[in-house]
This record gives sequence, C-alpha cells and structure tokens, in this order.
Amino acid sequence: MNKSSTVNSAKAQIDFHCFEPDCDAVVKFNLADIASRDFQAVCPKCHRAYALDDTLRDKLGRMLELINAIRNSEDILGDSIVSVNVAGGEVRIPYALLLTRLNTLITLEVEGRRTDFHLWIEPSSPDTFR
Repeated sequence: MNKSSTVNSAKAQIDFHCFEPDCDAVVKFNLADIASRDFQAVCPKCHRAYALDDTLRDKLGRMLELINAIRNSEDILGDSIVSVNVAGGEVRIPYALLLTRLNTLITLEVEGRRTDFHLWIEPSSPDTFR
C-alpha cells in the first residue's frame, strides 16, 4: 500500500480540551487534515479557532507518519507481543491488544502550555490483528 492511499484511508482523529476558561468542549479533527496549509481546528461550542504553527504541524505530521508505519506493519505486529517482567515471571501481552485497547496521548506545547492530545485510531480493516 503506498503512502498516499494509507493517508487517505487512515481514520485518525485527534482531540483536546478547548483552551477557553468557560468552555468545556472538546475540539476534534482528523489528523490527516493538518496537511492543508490553511487548516484550523474549531471548537464546536465557543467557535474558537486554533491555527497550527509549523512546529506543531510538523509534530502532528510525523505522528501521522508513525500511524501509517504501524498500519503498514500490521502483519508483523499481529504476531508480536510485549513482555513485562513482574514478580514471579512475566506477563505477555499481544501487541495488537495494546494498539486497540490503550488510549494514546501525545503531549505537546501549545500557546505556552503543555496540552494532551488524545489520538483515536481506527484499524484499517475489521480483520486487523485477527
């Protein structure tokens, strides 16, 4: 699968809490949309617009590349495990379980403050990771 078809088919949503003090909304957008130079994320409640500077755009763009690399490696990762050493032995966790059950966060600096971005990634197919 080439990179452009992966980007077009990727469903990677990112969200964060609106920065406005009186707003409790969550701002959401498709990670692939950041490629557009005039992209802005808009709060659905207070309508504040968030423009991405080049540094943030670069980091989120690289996150999308990482997602695409993971998607392109599904056949390998489906056979992989993560082993955690614990008292009395080890716990073996299928890597696919980690990718589908854990919340993914990326913490970046935006407007001078550390902000958690939640990342929601839909598998490329229902058969992903068996």
